[in-house]
Amino acid sequence: MFMESIYHRAISPFVYNYQNGELNIMLQTKRDDLKKVSLIYGDPYKFDGDNWVCDIIPMEKTGATDLHDFWKITITPRYRRLRYGFYCQGLMEDQVYYTEKGYFEEMPQDIGNYFCFPFIHQNDSFQAPEWVKDTVWYQIFPERFANGDHSINPENTLDWGKEQPTPENFFGGDFQGIINHLDHLQELGITGIYLCPIFKAYSNHKYDTIDYMEIDPQFGDKETFRELVKQCHDRGIRVMLDAVFNHSGLYFEPFQDVLGKGEQSNYRNWFHIWDFPIQTEPAPNYDTFAFVGSMPKLNTTNPEVKAYLLDVARYWIEEFNIDGWRLDVANEIDHNFWRDFRKVVKESKPDAYILGEIWHDSLPWLQGDQFDAVMNYPFTTSVVDFFAKKEITPIQFANSITGLLHMYPQHVNEVAFNLLDSHDTARILTLSNGEEERVRLMYVFQFSFIGTPCIYYGDEIGMTGGDDPACRACMEWDVSKQNRDLFQFIQQLIRMRKEVSAFGNQGSFRFIQVIDEQNVIVYEKKNDEQRLIFVLNNGNKVQNVYVEALAGLKTKELFTNEQVMFNEQSVVNLQSYEFVCFQIKHNIV
Repeated sequence: MFMESIYHRAISPFVYNYQNGELNIMLQTKRDDLKKVSLIYGDPYKFDGDNWVCDIIPMEKTGATDLHDFWKITITPRYRRLRYGFYCQGLMEDQVYYTEKGYFEEMPQDIGNYFCFPFIHQNDSFQAPEWVKDTVWYQIFPERFANGDHSINPENTLDWGKEQPTPENFFGGDFQGIINHLDHLQELGITGIYLCPIFKAYSNHKYDTIDYMEIDPQFGDKETFRELVKQCHDRGIRVMLDAVFNHSGLYFEPFQDVLGKGEQSNYRNWFHIWDFPIQTEPAPNYDTFAFVGSMPKLNTTNPEVKAYLLDVARYWIEEFNIDGWRLDVANEIDHNFWRDFRKVVKESKPDAYILGEIWHDSLPWLQGDQFDAVMNYPFTTSVVDFFAKKEITPIQFANSITGLLHMYPQHVNEVAFNLLDSHDTARILTLSNGEEERVRLMYVFQFSFIGTPCIYYGDEIGMTGGDDPACRACMEWDVSKQNRDLFQFIQQLIRMRKEVSAFGNQGSFRFIQVIDEQNVIVYEKKNDEQRLIFVLNNGNKVQNVYVEALAGLKTKELFTNEQVMFNEQSVVNLQSYEFVCFQIKHNIV
């Protein structure tokens, strides 16, 4: 037994209050080193004479990577406080008791040795909006979705879709265009829209804000936006806006004041200026987004800046009833700002969704005091690398996804924003070399995974496009040029996610077989009512796959509704890039 590989700390994600007084506890050990782990736990004040009263119950191995096994358990302490440790049994009948004070051959009697969870306080717990768990998002780049009001077209607007997108050109997308096509989203099954920035800005992408309190005139006015939100809500669709608080645009009035007045400007401390006079070329002498001189970084520790931006956050919720904020470049803004941002947003609308754009391990922002979720780019990278680019093996893919699931608490995973592509990446059909079969595999995995899935506009009808700006082309509204089969397939996945409880967020996830030589993954989704087995062939060859978990079971294949009875051999025949999902018969209603 490799005792040095047994690891736990009394912090999230190793222990946390999940919901209703439940504690989730996790232990990490070396891969294939232990055959059994049990939790030892009890109230720190409960004794029978001199003996501490405790229970010992087995934990479940919920996943494995190439290096680690993960063991989990959920308990409900009667008095909301806990002392606990772990009883670890090795493959060679060796055993050890693991506590905060180290390793013991015999179970320690002094409770001072054990890990401590002092008390479950609900207001210390991570709480995200419940509605997000069942939401299917659709990301819209407003300038390129639909032109519904030609009277407000910006100067030199091009005919819709007649030219390739560039960083500078305009096609006149607006709010009325979105309103005109809400039927399309409702038919697909969308229940949430994420809009890229809508505020007054110079560029077509609007990430260089001029005025955070005003709608960009090319999109419409505030009354049109109010109508858009109302019509979305009438259809059961939530609306999330994009907040660009890390930086402003070059033409933001306070920055223009600094450019004009230099050190005499009252706004000089609104930004991170290194020295005067200010220069924008050939390189800025102030902090910016990346090294883009037209996007000066805002000083969010400045009380005036902070007050202004928090007013922005409050205004669009209270005046227009939006349902959430997506936060651009969120990891480059100080944590104290985000804590105050959360207070303002939740006071204005307690169930508003706060989503940060962070591309890496985001646990510091997900402790319950800042964000509800982050854009799950580690998920994106793993799915794209495996299914679209075919750059990693099934085992590497399973390792990555399993590690991701155990990197965050369960309630964080349930509201993670799972995207396959966006305005910042190439489209998935392009990344898949135009092979729709691989795109379908990605969608099957995305919609059957834990979290809240997002579709980038146009992907549902087969749009292509490389990296920015090619991924920002005009939406194709000519039905004869749309891939309606793909639309109907995604429509089916959304319906299955809504109608089959274990398919989406209400089912736990784990890989049960990963077969490198056949390029096949097998995973399980289950809850108290249902158990599903997914088998996905990510290769271009026919595969006959022995799936041990299906041996002797009566099942229904959900995509065909075919009744399937497996013998002890339990072989699944898969064509190239084929997928199946079997619902175990005794759980079928």
